[in-house]
Amino acid sequence: MKRTHHCNELRPAHIGQTVTLTGWVHSRRDLGGLIFIDVRDREGRTQTVFDPSDLPKELFERAAALRSECVIRATGKVRQRPEGTNNPKIPTGEVEVMAKELEVLNVADVLPFPVDDPEVASKVNEELRLKYRYLDLRRPEMARNLRLRSKVAIATRQYMDEQGFLEIETPTLFKSTPEGAREFLVPSRVNPGQFYALPQSPQQFKQILMVGGVERYFQLARCYRDEDLRADRQPEFTQVDIEMSFIEREDIYALIEGLLKRVWKTALNLDVPTPFKRISFEEALNRWGIDKPDTRFGMELVDFTEEFRASKFKVFSGAVAAGGVVKALNAKGLAGATQGQIETMTEYAKSFGAKGLAFIKVEGGEWKSPIVKFFSDTEKAALAQKLKIEEGDLILFAADQWLNACEILGKIRLYCADVLKGQGKLAIPADRFDFLWVVDFPLLSFDKEQNRWYSSHHPFTAPVAEDVALLKTDPKKVRGQHYDVVVNGVELGGGSIRIHQPDVQKTVFEEVLQIPPEETKLRFGYMLEAFRYGAPPHGGIALGFDRLCAILCGTPSIRDVIAFPKTAKGTDLMTDSPAAVSPRQLRDLHIEVKAAKKE
Repeated sequence: MKRTHHCNELRPAHIGQTVTLTGWVHSRRDLGGLIFIDVRDREGRTQTVFDPSDLPKELFERAAALRSECVIRATGKVRQRPEGTNNPKIPTGEVEVMAKELEVLNVADVLPFPVDDPEVASKVNEELRLKYRYLDLRRPEMARNLRLRSKVAIATRQYMDEQGFLEIETPTLFKSTPEGAREFLVPSRVNPGQFYALPQSPQQFKQILMVGGVERYFQLARCYRDEDLRADRQPEFTQVDIEMSFIEREDIYALIEGLLKRVWKTALNLDVPTPFKRISFEEALNRWGIDKPDTRFGMELVDFTEEFRASKFKVFSGAVAAGGVVKALNAKGLAGATQGQIETMTEYAKSFGAKGLAFIKVEGGEWKSPIVKFFSDTEKAALAQKLKIEEGDLILFAADQWLNACEILGKIRLYCADVLKGQGKLAIPADRFDFLWVVDFPLLSFDKEQNRWYSSHHPFTAPVAEDVALLKTDPKKVRGQHYDVVVNGVELGGGSIRIHQPDVQKTVFEEVLQIPPEETKLRFGYMLEAFRYGAPPHGGIALGFDRLCAILCGTPSIRDVIAFPKTAKGTDLMTDSPAAVSPRQLRDLHIEVKAAKKE
């Protein structure tokens, strides 16, 4: 059964050689009495020819009976394709194999969907593709994605090894620490009534490794979150997890910029310029309305708080009087937005608590909007000058508290960009990647419902040194040593310099986050104790490996770069899981299930 070449290997230099190929029948065509079969393996495909005048009748009939995706072994001589029949779309398109032998290794049933036609296969319902994932993986597009993922993983390991890091595996059976996303719980059979939790990240273990003197750790870590899913979320996922001792933020920036430079060169043969631009959290919200801005296009937010402070348009002046802001953006060329598109944008505004969406359409030399009559000439002039208003523009406003106003227009900005791209009015090169760091996040956010502060990132993030004194007196002004690396509007990963002093960590837990001392000891006691024995200054980061691969592959969904992903409901359609277990298994685990009965 040994093959001599893979199906993407043969070239004119092989003409005259006898070769053996193994793989799947990609396609079969009957033309002029000859049968042409494209044989495909993971590397590519090669055309084989079966000539009835040169083959035993039984062998030719065997070839004629083949259908797509049968597994075969074919032996024959390589020849130049006849003039005018070359296929420039495939690397082996100048040659073909005149078959002399054929062995059918396995017969395939009729497929539930085709895998030989990229256009047809890409339109197949995703649930059907996931149910028959093993067929979906045969598509060249999926094979390319998995190959690229593997190359990126190898490049990551090589780079981290060159930088002196140790790859260390941390446990996947952990202690429940209900902070953040929901956890998957694992019952213990030998400890009745007690549970492990699958880790949301190796955060605590990697910090303890720093206490243990490892100094430089990394891992392609499997992580788990029992949360609602989206295109870029899965209940189980992989992250490039990193932690370093005796460092500052600059060390992390340099390390990750070097890693991403290596990865982009390996995967796409593109040179990423470094260092990356750095912007503060406040600047990101002010200019783009989001903390992971896509800077490949303009349409930036502009502040008009002072211009409308005394405006006769009470919606704007009232927002300013209440301590809010007035912001606007110019969606150039979108004055022809449909009623449906305006309604979509209005719903985005309402989802943030706004009562509606104010806008102006610039058409036929006029500003068309019911709110324009309230504006003074000075206010109009300020809008025209700061937004560079021209014929065909659509001006959109948000008047609210600062964060809300920014996020409303940030969401609308991205929607407008999608609409303009669909109309061909906004072109972004496929090979353009705008990297940046977002820094100086607020350490804490306030939960009005629970009337308490909570960590914007996680409770192990260190405050900026000069802000430590404000932890007890003015928490909202405390900045965290947290950083996110962003490309094209996607957060690739985030991390921080950690708190390494046990007294500061205890203060954050108990006095700032208001976690009772007994609960602090129960949940984090082992970490606080470890820090008492000499914890070095340390920090780290985690990059979403699936998300990174999806960007490199040019796909919006991480499901396209994971071999066996779950659906948006967290189910595996191929294996039909999750599934019920036997009463005996539940009894051994000391668990009684009280699931609601279906009507």
